[in-house]
Amino acid sequence: MNNSMTGSARIQHGFTLIELMIALAIFAVLSTMVYGGLRAVLHARDQSDQHAERLATLQTAMVIIGRDIEQATPRPIRDVSNGSQPAMMGGGNNTASITGSTLEFTRTGWRNPAGRARSNLQRVAYTVQNKQLVRMTWTALDQAPNQLPQTTVLLDKVNKLEVRFLDQQMRWQLLWPLATTDNASQIILPRAVEINIDVEGWGRIPRLFGVAGTGRKTG
Repeated sequence: MNNSMTGSARIQHGFTLIELMIALAIFAVLSTMVYGGLRAVLHARDQSDQHAERLATLQTAMVIIGRDIEQATPRPIRDVSNGSQPAMMGGGNNTASITGSTLEFTRTGWRNPAGRARSNLQRVAYTVQNKQLVRMTWTALDQAPNQLPQTTVLLDKVNKLEVRFLDQQMRWQLLWPLATTDNASQIILPRAVEINIDVEGWGRIPRLFGVAGTGRKTG
């Protein structure tokens, strides 16, 4: 009798098939919930990283544009067709420019770390091509035939680039230079340039940059 009871006490019962299936179902539900939460966290982090990267790219583009505009200088150029182009030109559809750029001008302060025999003046232009904000530069101010600019992409997903100019009478102008009959318009610079960049997902982003040039013609 005692031996029979002792043997019965030693008997160990395992999970039944139903219990095992219920446990597996609970585990599957919990795993799905955990995976869904983890995926949402990873997706949010990825979106945050992309947003931060785009914001940093936008800020860098604005710094470059501002640096160029603030160093604009009143130096007209000869273009590839030997025509005269003003020190600064832009606004609307700039058909006067060979590149069709929205903003084009001469800037000073072109760094020369290699000490090459060249001017510290540089011709730069900004426009939108294939929804990309691009910066164009030329190796020489007065351009030779078939001379193509070097192009750098500053920002993606750009719908539009618009500019306007604050003239010497503190009035906003949509086109520059102003329509005049004398040659002074070739070297006159605005007091400031407002840049409006329409970026996909962010909308219209305005920035205002002062122009340091005073209207004196430089070499």
